[in-house]
Amino acid sequence: MNKLAEGIVKLKWLIIVVVIALTAFFGYQITDLKIDSDIISSLPDDDPAALLYKNIGKEFGGNDMGMIIIETDDVFTKEVIEYVKQISDSLLITDGISTVTSLTNVLDIKGSEWGIEIGTLLDEYDLPDTKGELDTLKARVLSKDMYNGTIVSEDGTSTLIMFTLLDEADKQAVAKNIKEKISKLDIPEKLYYGGLPFMMNDIADLIVSDIVRLIPITFFLIAFILFLAFKSTRGVLLPMLTAALSVIWVLGAMVSLGFELSIISNITPIILLAVGSAYTIHVINRVNVTIDHNRKKALIKALAYITVPVILAALTTMIGFVSFVFGAYLEIIRDFGIFTGLGVIFALLLSIFFVPAVISAFSMYKSEKRMKQNGKKKRSFLNDIILSPLYVLLHKHPKRTLTVWGIIMLVSVGGIFLVQREVNMAEYFKKSNPTRVTEDIMQEKFGGSQPVFVVFEGDIQSPEVLQMMIKTEDYMKEFSAIDRTQSIADLVQEMNDVMGEGKKIPDSKSKIENLWFLLDGQDIMPQLVSDELDRAIVQSKFASTDSKVLNDFVIYMDDFVAKNSSETCKIEVTGMPSVYSQLDKSLIDSQMSSLVIAIIMVLLIVGLVLRSPIKGVFAAIPIVATITILFGFMGITGIPLDIATVLVASVALGIGIDYSIHIITHFNHIHKETSDLDKAMQETIMVSGKAIVINVFSVAAGFLVLIFSQMVPLQNFGILVAMSMIGSGLGALTLLPVILILHYRRIEKIKSNQIKKSNINDYIIY
Repeated sequence: MNKLAEGIVKLKWLIIVVVIALTAFFGYQITDLKIDSDIISSLPDDDPAALLYKNIGKEFGGNDMGMIIIETDDVFTKEVIEYVKQISDSLLITDGISTVTSLTNVLDIKGSEWGIEIGTLLDEYDLPDTKGELDTLKARVLSKDMYNGTIVSEDGTSTLIMFTLLDEADKQAVAKNIKEKISKLDIPEKLYYGGLPFMMNDIADLIVSDIVRLIPITFFLIAFILFLAFKSTRGVLLPMLTAALSVIWVLGAMVSLGFELSIISNITPIILLAVGSAYTIHVINRVNVTIDHNRKKALIKALAYITVPVILAALTTMIGFVSFVFGAYLEIIRDFGIFTGLGVIFALLLSIFFVPAVISAFSMYKSEKRMKQNGKKKRSFLNDIILSPLYVLLHKHPKRTLTVWGIIMLVSVGGIFLVQREVNMAEYFKKSNPTRVTEDIMQEKFGGSQPVFVVFEGDIQSPEVLQMMIKTEDYMKEFSAIDRTQSIADLVQEMNDVMGEGKKIPDSKSKIENLWFLLDGQDIMPQLVSDELDRAIVQSKFASTDSKVLNDFVIYMDDFVAKNSSETCKIEVTGMPSVYSQLDKSLIDSQMSSLVIAIIMVLLIVGLVLRSPIKGVFAAIPIVATITILFGFMGITGIPLDIATVLVASVALGIGIDYSIHIITHFNHIHKETSDLDKAMQETIMVSGKAIVINVFSVAAGFLVLIFSQMVPLQNFGILVAMSMIGSGLGALTLLPVILILHYRRIEKIKSNQIKKSNINDYIIY
């Protein structure tokens, strides 16, 4: 370490030039940074439900469904119907849109003097404009299940315009284009935009908004805390510069490697601002307390000492992030783990190479001096009011401190059983957000917005397959969250009813083929049946965002498929409930696997570096206690486990273990030199404790900025990580020291007893 430190000081200008060059390169790359809020594209191809969901988009003209709601006093007026036509026509000529369904172009089946007439509900060239025509339209729409609650709400105050996107369409761009085009129509009625395309566009806007607003706030808040702690330009400038450079480097690396910012990785810059400064804080703190008549030697001495703990802390933090690669259901979570871990490595390299190089190059030594006033040492709030009394407390009452932690742990364990899970994206928005408001209206008036698909494989024109489709639809509608379904079987039934044969599937294939002939060429057919007539789908929408209801529906449908799927009629179910159910299961799997991997790796690394497995266990105890308290807090307060909060435990472990590492390595070093337990613990608390307190407050403050995020999971993420930082800091400064104190007192007692026994034996022999 001494040789490394000497090399850094010697090559200081080369290091500075290399850092400037890399920053310029990565900074230029950031100009091409893009945001991808499409959670569907992140679904794994090895999951059957997710793969089937993706394939439906390719085979049936798009699975990404958008909705526009027109809310008014009465839909059945000349003006509102004209507004519907204006919007529908505008959507039809928008690039990326596959189909449009609305009151003015929806399929209609009715009898005529020639038999069956198949066309649209309204003649687009002769829209109803008299009271009689409008009343007739209203009566027909509200009397038929095809329209009532599907196209027009039951109370007649809202109408729905639905569209699907082409599989290759840029969903965010199309959604943005639609909003811009419709706003130019200057429609006076209240409009709501819903469905995945608009939701993803809104998420992308919120990501940009959060980055623009929150990063500067985080930067200045951490800088303010550092100024209060160090009261020097160096103490503020160097940690923030390290953090800022690590953010630039990691975002530039993302672009260079072809990755985009997602709903999860958008918090990476804030994490790195909070965490990236931590290693520099410890470097500066060690430089401050290392006194030598030669300032260059003091820097080398400080760097040689602090390098190993900082590397160890960074490795364990990186492990906490990279553990997400294992067991994560969504690719965006894996990408978050990889690039945040990479950012930690960047921050580490900058802290142990760039920071000392800058200190040396610009003579920013300024070792801490014993400032005196009136012949007395100047009082320090941190040292004299917090750390010194804390040491006295731990020294005098280690068992009581341990008991307090035990009580808190017991309460927390009870709270763990109350933790709930939440995977529905609609819940990620605040209740006042337009996207959330639209989702609520969709659930209340139109059966929800989350698509559900049941795929049938077989001879679709056979009575048996079509009857099975009707049986499936009836079964689905018995579930509380499914209100309406649509399939080719419904159209065949409707046509058979108009022919006077009753609302049922004809009992012969020839009759079905005759009816089918009339449907050929209709715009709706490619959405329901494959060209080869060997696959068809039942479409529906799910009217609940409750994770338990979603899981219950998946189990409900899986039971039906198991009993009714056959070689002649294979049945598969997919859609957002199935995807969310898999995501829900993955939250637990990902949480457990990432935590187990992280804990094992931390124990191994710390144990190997300190050459003591027991000390590796000691270092892990405070963070395990913190994670237990964290989950208990989530259960008691009702904060759910979701795609953002599932990251908290591993993040807390990766970052929080740093504090324990600095305490145990410092204690180990002093205790070996002096063999004095009290002196070793006192110096550890007063020196490393100071850096930890500064670190805890700066990191916690950085994460607490996320409470101003416009996305609920990120607000919860910020609160929980800040809480875990405080908890792990307290654990490192109280729980770990009392464990060490009791452990070494026990060893000293055993040694003392052995000496007494030896003396007694010597006396007896004598």
